[in-house]
This record gives sequence, C-alpha cells and structure tokens, in this order.
Amino acid sequence: MNVQKVNYQKELEKLLKQLETEDKVPTLLIHSCCAPCSSYVLEYLSEYFKITVFYYNPNIYPESEYTKRILEQQKLIRDMKFRYPVSFLAGKYDKERFYAMAAGMEELKEGGARCMKCYELRLSEAARQAAAGGFDYFTTTLSISPMKNAQKLNEIGLRVGEEYGVKYLVSDFKKKNGYKRSIELSKEYGLYRQDYCGCEFSMRRTESL
Repeated sequence: MNVQKVNYQKELEKLLKQLETEDKVPTLLIHSCCAPCSSYVLEYLSEYFKITVFYYNPNIYPESEYTKRILEQQKLIRDMKFRYPVSFLAGKYDKERFYAMAAGMEELKEGGARCMKCYELRLSEAARQAAAGGFDYFTTTLSISPMKNAQKLNEIGLRVGEEYGVKYLVSDFKKKNGYKRSIELSKEYGLYRQDYCGCEFSMRRTESL
C-alpha cells in the first residue's frame, strides 16, 4: 500500500498565515543541530514566533567538536537581528545516553535505523523541555538538510509531541531554497560548517570516503 506523502512546507505556511490573521505570536522551542542549519530557520520563523533555541545533541563526537558547535550556535544568535526575541537553552551533553541508544546499530548505514533512533532521542528531549517550559510549539532544524528524511522527522515529531502534550510544528525547511539560504547565511556570518553529521559513526564514514 502506498502511503501518500504530506507536503509539510505547505502545512507550515497555512499555520503561519493563520497566526498572522489571529495576530498571535506564540512561543516556539527549536531543537537545533548546529548554527548553519539553524540560520535560515531562525531568519524565517522569528518573523512569527518568540523562539528559544534548544541545543541538545549528545551524538556529537568528539567533545571538542561539540564545544565548537555550541559556541557557534550562541554566536549566531548574538549576531543575527530578529523581529521577535530569540534566546538560547543548552541541553545536557549526555553522550552515554546516545551510545546506549546506538548499541547494536554501530555498523548500520547513515540514514538507517540508528539515525531514526537518534532523531527520536533528540526530539523526545525537545518535546519534554517544551512541555516543561509551557511552550506553544516545538520543532527541529533537522529537516533543512537534503540528507535528512523530512517525512520521517515529522512523523517522529508529531508522535513525541502527542506523548508530551505539546504541539509539533511540522516543517520541511529545505523547501523554498531553505538549504541554499542557510549556506548564504553561513558565509555572511562566517559560520563553521562541519563536514560530517556529528556522531562518531558518521565521522568514520566521512574519513573513509
């Protein structure tokens, strides 16, 4: 049976129009994987939401890379200008939790079951934080990457949002030249762009190519 794919960008645009009509500025917790990916997302969504960027990525390896990425994220928020406020929240670097999740899946290919579980780990924590903080919505920057499956990301986000009782903001940020714009903004703000997804397994794969 063929499952019909949802155009999540169109769904997002519908909601943004509705918010404008109602003259509302909701709060949004955005899980960010890195500064370059968040650049376009922040430029786009800060026109409609009061945003908190939640940096939770226990998959990042090594720790020096984690430190580099989190500092770049904070620098970008300081340097960019926004219509509505954007603040920053650092998650815990609990890498043991990531390795426990990845156990038995170390040799799987990128984009497979291990990656799906990693997305779920990070989105679940974002949903938990959003619920605890009383946010109207939460989402992730991950769908901006051409290498990430937006359909699966949104399915995971909607599911964990239901579990924690907080609305997931659907997205496919790579659409409407979002990925291209993120590259432009990265150059404009002099951002460090990493050459691997982040975990030890993706780094090994990049090094072997």
